[in-house]
Amino acid sequence: MALLAEHLLKPLPADKQIETGPFLEAVAHLPPFFDCLGSPVFTPIKADISGNITKIKAVYDTNPAKFRTLQNILEVEKEMYGAEWPKVGATLALMWLKRGLRFIQVFLQSICDGERDENHPNLIRVNATKAYEMALKKYHGWIVQKIFQMRKPILREVKDLAQGHAGRNCVLGVYLPEPHTLISGTGLKYAPLEGSW
Repeated sequence: MALLAEHLLKPLPADKQIETGPFLEAVAHLPPFFDCLGSPVFTPIKADISGNITKIKAVYDTNPAKFRTLQNILEVEKEMYGAEWPKVGATLALMWLKRGLRFIQVFLQSICDGERDENHPNLIRVNATKAYEMALKKYHGWIVQKIFQMRKPILREVKDLAQGHAGRNCVLGVYLPEPHTLISGTGLKYAPLEGSW
């Protein structure tokens, strides 16, 4: 989380425009976060986030001056795709990336809040399920929802997260600073987990 905090959690500029280049550099640090969770349950989420970053970057790389901000991408694609927009192009990738970020936020907040299954207090199933249901489930079809349900039993224990994974620097204290540290000073609008961004 230290890398994520260093690269992602910067205040928004006064004009509320997010520069695409620095944004892409920052979100490039997200996929390795899922390696620290060590469970194949998170593999599709990691792949989805990586794919969406790649799609946004591909559009940006065609003309960095034209697509200087994320807003520029949205405006150009809205005009370019017409009635198909926003369900195409980098706009769609950006929407899914936002959903992935929401998954991470809900997941980490749930762990920090101490939410757990009283019968299995060391498992992260409750946290991952909450994050999935709040951030992704409503956007997935029945088949994907069932796949998530079938994979839940292989989620790791919280103590495993604290020890890291495969020698990576994934110590829980590094990845989970105080919950408000993740949000404060970012310019992001934090909403309680019952709400949305």
